[in-house]
Formats: sequence, C-alpha cells, structure tokens
Amino acid sequence: MEKALLLIIMLRLLSGSIELTAAMFMMKYNDLEKAFYINTLLALVGPIILVVTTGLALTGLTEKISITRMVCLFSGIILILYSLRSN
Repeated sequence: MEKALLLIIMLRLLSGSIELTAAMFMMKYNDLEKAFYINTLLALVGPIILVVTTGLALTGLTEKISITRMVCLFSGIILILYSLRSN
C-alpha cells in the first residue's frame, strides 16, 4: 500500500472519529447552544482534512498527473473554502 494512501485513510478515520465524538458530546450535553458550538468547531475540521488529504493525494500522484490538473484541483479547493466563508 502506498504511503500517501495510508495517510489519507488514517486522516479520514481520524476525521470520522472526531465527528462521532462530537455527536456523542452533543448527546451528553443535550443542549442546543452547546451542540451549535460543537458543530461550529467541526466546521473547521472538515476543510482542513479536505486540504491535507488532497495535498497528500496530489503528492502521491505527481508523476501521473499534469501540472494543469493540479492547478485546477487546488483552484477548486480554494473556491470551496471561499464559498464557505462568503455570505
């Protein structure tokens, strides 16, 4: 198994574990305001995992993918992150 693939799998497992842990905290506290706060913190985790896993994948695919496609992929990620921030 490729090193980049293993790292991506581990990051996705970590991300899923964080999501499940957050859901358990929401159930434990049973408070809408605290659930909203926890959900807000989760909104930071998703984009970070997206950028890191995409970067790892592109690093692993450097010989197989053209520079134009890499630029397009990173541009797409930047647009996704920008759309999350805009009103």
